[in-house]
Amino acid sequence: MNRSPAPSPDRREASAAVPYPLRVAAAVSWRVLAVVGLLIVLGYVVIALQQVMIPVAVALLLTALLGPVVDWLTRHRVSRGLATLVVLIGGLALIGGLLGFVIQAFVNGLPALQIQVANSVQQIRVWLQHPPFGLPPIKLQNLLDSLSRSVANNRYAITSGALSTAVTVGQYLAGAALALFTLIYFLYGGRSMWRFLLGAVPHRVRDRVDVAGQRSFGSLVGFIRATALVAVMDAVGIGIGLVAVGAPLVVPLAALVFLAAFIPVVGAVVSGVVAVLVVLVTNGPVPALIVLAVVIGVQQLEGNVMQPLLMGRAVELNGVAVVLAVAVGSVVAGIAGALLAVPLLAVLNAGIRALISGDLEPADSGPVGSAFPPADVPADPVAGHAEELSDP
Repeated sequence: MNRSPAPSPDRREASAAVPYPLRVAAAVSWRVLAVVGLLIVLGYVVIALQQVMIPVAVALLLTALLGPVVDWLTRHRVSRGLATLVVLIGGLALIGGLLGFVIQAFVNGLPALQIQVANSVQQIRVWLQHPPFGLPPIKLQNLLDSLSRSVANNRYAITSGALSTAVTVGQYLAGAALALFTLIYFLYGGRSMWRFLLGAVPHRVRDRVDVAGQRSFGSLVGFIRATALVAVMDAVGIGIGLVAVGAPLVVPLAALVFLAAFIPVVGAVVSGVVAVLVVLVTNGPVPALIVLAVVIGVQQLEGNVMQPLLMGRAVELNGVAVVLAVAVGSVVAGIAGALLAVPLLAVLNAGIRALISGDLEPADSGPVGSAFPPADVPADPVAGHAEELSDP
């Protein structure tokens, strides 16, 4: 019997001749490119649908904030529908009351602000007329006249801007209605929605995906709670400083500080600068320096004490990652993107860590049961969804 000669090393397959590290690098590279391509496509889809995606994301944030209250009422023998209704009405009443209080404080403080601004402008005019500037009064008056003519010549652009603002307000109202509608479903039917989604996941990885979802939402809940507490402390601390120097519009400025605190790092800086500038214009440089010192002190206390203490391990994010996330979010979707970037990053970080680790033990803090409960998913996702909806 004739035997075929053994293949020589020169006749090996070309792939076997490639060094192993190079083969590994090539395999990793095409997978990375595939993931990057998927993320790019997903980013384009999100940008194209941001009028829908942003309200849904805001509703998810509000679910993380209000869901624990609904769950607490449910555990105390209140039906889920009634608990959802009570929380929504109470939340809307609280927001409406606070908004009305802020607007009323702004209206009441506006006359004093106008007087202080007029006095500050007069002081600036006197300052410009003396050395080192030494501008004659006629030149200052010509400058004011030039500004008035510029406003008059551009009144069409100003009117167009007002009309576009009206259109934008309409879009915001539509988005708010969508967010409210979605919030109701998240609070009331989030359990069935999550189980339905899990039913479409392959059984061998279902438990791992369930735990990843629980940890992701638990991270979101921890982020929202901690950020809300930090925002309250920032507003109270800076508000006390504004009251101490006799600044106008203390309540509106404190409300601005509170809202801006939900945009990590950047929001606190911007709101602090606004507060300092208002005090500089209305009260002078010395009170402005005092407020600046208060703002810096509050921000140092926030960054070094409050955030690490309140967030703990709920949100494990690097500071550089937070700043980059806010920057990318603001470029992609403006203020809404800056607001949603860090919560999204926290959710992705917790979920990916859970998927990689393979640990099937849920997080200690736990997510809101209305949105991400422990899964008990039947084999048929549609049947499971119908069964959940039929529960009393």
